Amino acid sequence: MTQAQCKYVEENVYEEPISTVRPATNPFDKIVTRTFAIICFVMAITLAIIISAATVMRYVLEMDLYGYEEWIKIFAFWLYFMGAGYGAFAGSHVSADLVQSYVKESTFKRLLVFTKTVVTLGVTLLFTWWGWDFFYFGFAGPLGTGVAIPKTVAWRIPLWTGYLPIFIGLFFMSYYFMWDMIRAGKALFAGGKTE
Repeated sequence: MTQAQCKYVEENVYEEPISTVRPATNPFDKIVTRTFAIICFVMAITLAIIISAATVMRYVLEMDLYGYEEWIKIFAFWLYFMGAGYGAFAGSHVSADLVQSYVKESTFKRLLVFTKTVVTLGVTLLFTWWGWDFFYFGFAGPLGTGVAIPKTVAWRIPLWTGYLPIFIGLFFMSYYFMWDMIRAGKALFAGGKTE
């Protein structure tokens, strides 16, 4: 082989990308994350199909897809909040974490990370409480008796079907943020040693 051929072979070797996503190690996390992944996949495909069908019907067939906005909202809530729960597990949830980027490894950095996780968990627990209230309102109605359950206008879909994923997603976000806080607390109080 010539030197050029060796270089070509070396350059075209596939290397597995390094993942920063936390792997599921226990059966509970495996079940939860696989369920989230399946729901997100199905909802993403379903949303794409419905939106495409609505576009074709409106602009090609010059018809309207009756009440599709109601389905879109419900499926989007399932997609967004199951994705948020998975993101909280994987450690890939959206965050503006300047501490990790700009502060050198020290006790001060570990204290800032721990403080961030405490605040994140506190805010998420508050939203989880509100998510429960939101779901319960949709499930039991304004009087809490199951009478006059709020429904969509066109298809009469109970609104709790769109409120349930909000509560589930926030609940699992709180759960995984709690574990992040525990890990950050261990790192802080153990002097950076996580073992």
